[in-house]
Amino acid sequence: METDLSEIIKFDVKVVGKEPTVKIGEGNAETGDETMKIENVGFIGGGRVARIILNGWKKAGTMPSRVVVSDPDGAVLEALAGMASEIETTSDNAAAAAQAVCFLAVHPPAAKDVVPALAPALSGEVQVLVSLLPKFTLGKLAGMLGGFDRIARMIPNAASCMGAGYNPVAFAESLSASDRQNLEELFAPLGESPVVDESTLEAYAIVTAMGPTYFWPQLYQLQALAESFGLAPDAAAKGIEQMMQGSLAMMARSGLSPEQVQDLVPVKPLAEDVEVLCRSMETKLSGLMEKLKPIV
Repeated sequence: METDLSEIIKFDVKVVGKEPTVKIGEGNAETGDETMKIENVGFIGGGRVARIILNGWKKAGTMPSRVVVSDPDGAVLEALAGMASEIETTSDNAAAAAQAVCFLAVHPPAAKDVVPALAPALSGEVQVLVSLLPKFTLGKLAGMLGGFDRIARMIPNAASCMGAGYNPVAFAESLSASDRQNLEELFAPLGESPVVDESTLEAYAIVTAMGPTYFWPQLYQLQALAESFGLAPDAAAKGIEQMMQGSLAMMARSGLSPEQVQDLVPVKPLAEDVEVLCRSMETKLSGLMEKLKPIV
């Protein structure tokens, strides 16, 4: 049965006032370690990406002690009701931005208006902005924020909602080693967060963030067909899961060329259709990559 993420992710909402606070847990007093647990987090934008990350923390039992989510849409905030007592909602972006770590989770077209207005709330020496947007580089964001450059960029993946995400991240040079470790610990419950060159983030947006949408419709159709052919739902799901894992393992570790791998199965009922799909993928995704060229 298909599961609606909005049904999984229900939040217990508090409405937050305009008193911003920055709170970070204590470091290791015995070792003098400067790394600290991040206890308060903000989200500017309460849509899909915010819900994915919040659900990942909930499932891992690692929800920060205070989470402030801002969004201009009351229906969006209402949809966050029921998940965790730590979550507070507001229409005031400054309240979310004033937390120790704030995730920028708005649609890219809204960034030109939203980002500059955050500058007064991002003056703290311990605060960090984590942008989840493609196109807007670290340098561009710093310029829009009046020079505030304690910024990271991450490209989130939907499977983060169950701790199986792949979320490439790039850090500004101004972030210290302990800053980076703090953020990596915050990201860890979501899955893997490899540190990559910032110039590759737009490619990851197309491959790892949008990538599931290229295959989910086909896989759900295959599962429905498998059930119509007589397989039980659990057996169909397990068979497809193992088939996909094995196929990816062949690509990564078999030592065979792409042609040799694809030649292992002699019967290819959809060969002509797949060829058309691959040409469409090349055309449309190459065009999308052009549109995602970073704003510097």
